[in-house]
Amino acid sequence: MAKKQFKAESKRLLELMIHSIYTNREIFLRELLSNASDAIDKRYYAARIDENAVLDREEYQIRLETDPEARRLSVIDNGCGMDAGDLESCLGTIAKSGTQAFREQLTEQDEMDIIGKFGVGFYSAFMVADRVVVYSHKVGAEPAVWESTGEDGFTVRPCDFAPIGTRIDLYLKEDTEDVSYSSYLEPYRLSSLVKKYSDYIRYPIVCKMPHSVKNEETDRYETVYEEQTLNSMVPLWRKNKNEISKEEYHTFYRETFYSYEEPVSILHVRAEGTVSFTALLYLPSKPPFDFYSKDYHRGLKLYSNGVLIMDHCEKLLPEYFGFVQGLVDSPDLSLNISRELLQNDRPLTVIANNLKKKIRDELLRLLKEEREKYETFYQSFGRTLKFGAYDRYGADKDFLKDLLLFHSRIAEKNLSLSEYVEGRKEGQTAIYYAAADSIQKALQLPQTERVKQQGFDILCLDQDVDEFVLRILERYEELPFVSVSDPSLNLSSEEEEKALESKNEEHEALLTSIKEALGDRVASVRLTDRLTDSCVCLVGEEGMSVEMYKVLSAMPNAGEIPMTFHLELNPNHPLFEKLCGVSDGELPMYAELLFDQATLLSGLPLKDPFAFSQNLNRLLL
Repeated sequence: MAKKQFKAESKRLLELMIHSIYTNREIFLRELLSNASDAIDKRYYAARIDENAVLDREEYQIRLETDPEARRLSVIDNGCGMDAGDLESCLGTIAKSGTQAFREQLTEQDEMDIIGKFGVGFYSAFMVADRVVVYSHKVGAEPAVWESTGEDGFTVRPCDFAPIGTRIDLYLKEDTEDVSYSSYLEPYRLSSLVKKYSDYIRYPIVCKMPHSVKNEETDRYETVYEEQTLNSMVPLWRKNKNEISKEEYHTFYRETFYSYEEPVSILHVRAEGTVSFTALLYLPSKPPFDFYSKDYHRGLKLYSNGVLIMDHCEKLLPEYFGFVQGLVDSPDLSLNISRELLQNDRPLTVIANNLKKKIRDELLRLLKEEREKYETFYQSFGRTLKFGAYDRYGADKDFLKDLLLFHSRIAEKNLSLSEYVEGRKEGQTAIYYAAADSIQKALQLPQTERVKQQGFDILCLDQDVDEFVLRILERYEELPFVSVSDPSLNLSSEEEEKALESKNEEHEALLTSIKEALGDRVASVRLTDRLTDSCVCLVGEEGMSVEMYKVLSAMPNAGEIPMTFHLELNPNHPLFEKLCGVSDGELPMYAELLFDQATLLSGLPLKDPFAFSQNLNRLLL
């Protein structure tokens, strides 16, 4: 039998198929199983339109057989089969898809979920095999066999292959140091690949699997091989919601995503339109162990008609929803030639926008209707939502702001911004917050005293991202966010402002002397009415609080962060009265002690603890 050459720039194109298009060898099995499924679909369709055909869907199946001695892996289907002309036309012409041609013949009413399109998936077999033999028998035609070792062409000849359908024999390459081709002859390896890529092929994929059985005569365990269906066939997400129990949802979650914590919520979404898809999403209660590490892979599993395309499709979720686990299945994806990547992002963008809104709406529902569940979720992932609100200069801040919670001084629990505004004191014109290392420290800041005195609630910020988030939000329902340490904080009446201004003028010489004693450590020393019980505090410039300075300084390779501090004194405190009578010689020591006290109260480290101790000793002696 004369060898024929591949068409369509055969050698170079086939070399591209084998070595360049596919990035993962193991997907060869996915491609062959998908082709087998398409072949059965064609036979099933033919039986539907042929009144004389016997239709028994239960008989359709795909078989995997192995022969380790011959290094042969076989993929067998009882689909439509091919005759000699089909074998030469479809397998001899690279990138000619019989499935695509069949698809074009279907009417809109007859449209089926057929997988193949480009006609190159078959050639992925040459990534693992150095010889491929295809036996095929089409109804009403003579059986034929196609054989090739790859780039040097192929032969087609008659054969005695009796059953209707196709058998593909792959003679695997020899093992190398880097690749164990023999592993594709191991039943458990094949089973895992079917589970990973082709679990939802609609026809049974069967293979003889080893089982240990006790021989009653010898009282020893022996290995026997029994046929076993490897795939689930019907995806859970394609069932109607009212047919799926809560336990089935949770079992799928545990088995697919290896989580033994119950999710706080499950979203089962079906959408039809320009882009149709089904999604099954789980909102976890706790993060995976590696969630905050660089090894964590966010993204949803992406299927096309039940065939896995990507394990982690990052484009389906914004980063701040990266904790969501689940999958998307769509027949409308624009797959590229290798079915590993997408040709354009439009379908993904449509799906992603839809899912983003669904997730946000479900979280809002939990917040309002199942608060305890939301609090559990928020404890694990609130920080992620906050970073999402701050990221990209606040591009999604309005989308996320109603999901954020902060600790309330008055309520002594977490409140949403909406709840804070709803419960604010009459006449309150701002949302006040205090930032520190912990909620307790935030409540103890001297700067909170006047706000407390006014009876206003304070949001206590204890995470490094918190203040940045409120800065980027700027306001909520027309109420600006104002730090209790903000220089522009103004809770005084016009008369109180004039009285404070008068006192600053009255004690200008004293304040100037303290400033000179402290040098460039402070930009100014001034009297304030933000303090009621404490004597002194430090505040930063507008736009840079002390807490923000601490966060920025703690960042890797931050270096020296410039920061302008202002020392503020309470003119009504007994210590200030004493300060007014201190001699010029002692004033520098008092100035140092006041500055160090304010530094400690702000949560900043002392630059010279020894000097602080010496000054304190001098004062006590």
